[in-house]
Amino acid sequence: MAPRLFTCFGVKGSSTSTTTGKGISGHNAANVAADVPVGDGPILVQLFSSQGCKTSPEAEMLVSRLGRGDFDGKIRRDGGSSGSPAMVLVFHVDYWDYLGWKDPYGSSQWTVRQKAYIEALNQDTMFTPQFVVQGRVQLLGNEEESLLKSIVEAPRFPSPAFRATFQRPTSETLQVSLTGALRMKVDSSGIDIMVALYENGLVNDCARGENSGRVLSNDYVVRKLEKLCTVKDLTGKKTVSGTAHFTVWDGFNSSKCGVAVFLQNTSLQIFGTQSFQLPDEI
Repeated sequence: MAPRLFTCFGVKGSSTSTTTGKGISGHNAANVAADVPVGDGPILVQLFSSQGCKTSPEAEMLVSRLGRGDFDGKIRRDGGSSGSPAMVLVFHVDYWDYLGWKDPYGSSQWTVRQKAYIEALNQDTMFTPQFVVQGRVQLLGNEEESLLKSIVEAPRFPSPAFRATFQRPTSETLQVSLTGALRMKVDSSGIDIMVALYENGLVNDCARGENSGRVLSNDYVVRKLEKLCTVKDLTGKKTVSGTAHFTVWDGFNSSKCGVAVFLQNTSLQIFGTQSFQLPDEI
């Protein structure tokens, strides 16, 4: 039988070829990486997940624990900073919606992002749950020890030195303004500065589909993602400024939300990362 385009994986029956990622190759990646100093900024762990996949809830629990620091002692390197060694973002894809439960956080935009990683990492199947570590390694989302090992082994870069200000021009919009240095040299290949708005503490009663009857809890769910700007031929000390504009959703609660900033090249490899909590009253 020909392999399916989409697969929902459990732990049993997984294979090494599925869970062990390949590095991204490419001219742009090499050029940018050559001038990036080693740092102790957080590793970006992206989870591609779906409420319509029966094995995703276990991965969601794992990523929630990772985000709140339960594994910091295992993944912090000697001499590392006092901050968390990992930054997590969860992207809910929409290709399992046909099974009977429409994921309220699913988006074709996140499916496209996952597809880009599948191609860049030389995979042939899109599946959930899938972790992508620092944009360079992918693995099955339910394998805790493999995930922690991948985080420890991932390259670390300096965090940008951004200062953030937040404004609500209208009740439906949020502006995030950033100013600061990237703390890395960027050549003519360029780097995109991405800003993600995520939400914690989401709870849903799943009435249909593979998770029918379950109460699903989700944290670090990306609700919006914007490109602040693209920078080229930049020194590490030069100040970069920009504003990301978000349209917020019904029931938006700033106390449950945070902002993640990350630098990515054209191969979606991740370099510096930085995160901010939104003020409670905004």
